[in-house]
Amino acid sequence: MDFNKEVFKEKFKNRLDEKYALDVKDATPQELYLTLSSIVRSSYSRYWRKTWKKYMEDGKKQIYYFSIEFLPGRLLMSNLLNMGWLETVRDALKDLDIDLDEIAEVEKDMALGNGGLGRLASAFMDSLASDGLPGNGNGIRYRYGLFKQKFIDGYQIELPNEWLDSGNPWEIRRESKSVTVRLGGKVYLVDRGNYLEPVYEDAQLIKAVPYDTAIVGYKNGTVNTMRLWDAEIPSSEEAKYRTIEQRREVEDLVSVLYPDDSKESGRILRLKQEYFFVSAGIQSIVRHFKKYNKSMNKIGEYIGIHINDTHPAMSVAELMRILVDEEHMSWDDAWKQTVAVMSYTNHTIMAEALEKWPVHIMQQVQPRILQII
Repeated sequence: MDFNKEVFKEKFKNRLDEKYALDVKDATPQELYLTLSSIVRSSYSRYWRKTWKKYMEDGKKQIYYFSIEFLPGRLLMSNLLNMGWLETVRDALKDLDIDLDEIAEVEKDMALGNGGLGRLASAFMDSLASDGLPGNGNGIRYRYGLFKQKFIDGYQIELPNEWLDSGNPWEIRRESKSVTVRLGGKVYLVDRGNYLEPVYEDAQLIKAVPYDTAIVGYKNGTVNTMRLWDAEIPSSEEAKYRTIEQRREVEDLVSVLYPDDSKESGRILRLKQEYFFVSAGIQSIVRHFKKYNKSMNKIGEYIGIHINDTHPAMSVAELMRILVDEEHMSWDDAWKQTVAVMSYTNHTIMAEALEKWPVHIMQQVQPRILQII
């Protein structure tokens, strides 16, 4: 839209009327925040679409940053700043007797991380977008993130961080981009002459649904993507999930960051969580690469996957699984492309921070990945 203070004021009043049938003076800070965020999102959407089309047309190598954590912070003010709208919007809202800082406080932090690892990941995403480079994030859409702590009657209590209870205006659910992730069960190989076909038995099928959030570059028209995966029960598998406990197993995959691993059940959940977002992300990337109509023997020229610390380390074996099992590449050719695609950074050399997994847990969570390793 043509952007100046007067145009924005009319746009804001009209959008508030469309969404809530309210005048400005009758709206709550929450309603004002959601109105403003919807205007911002609709305004950068065309740049989001143009960015993806440009990357496809240019044929540039695209980088995908896999991280168990992201900490993008609150997006309203940063998006206004990056779009060059901040002061104009502030002045326009002031004319309507609205304090921008007050309604910005309504926004909840996205509970997707807890420290330096997540902040580093989001800083990379911001930098790539602001430099006009094709870089996108891949992670988990935690429903609660880490538990928040409060003192009640002198006792420290952990409570769920329900950051999604009022919805997230910045995300887009991409139902059509869903993939299926396989967990557990047994696997054996059948000789098909020129390749070995894995046959799975009793595996648990999980529907991985992506939610995309725009990463807006600073005043350059580039809008990259942070893709976060939610776990759901596939409609074809509903009959297998008859109890609350069975359904909760699926929900737990995306409930909290870093499940308690003091017991084996927690360690199994954590490994499932890591494989879930790794498999969903790589399946999505391979599907996208096929739109280039290039040979799989060239995937390393067009795709780069960066592993942020040890949590997404199964990315290496998962890409090998897809190239060998599903694309029927030879082991040597698949390994050559995997080496070209993957890169890795660890952020500490402390032994306790570098994950190690017992063989029996890996066998229980993903037997085919164990075979490949």
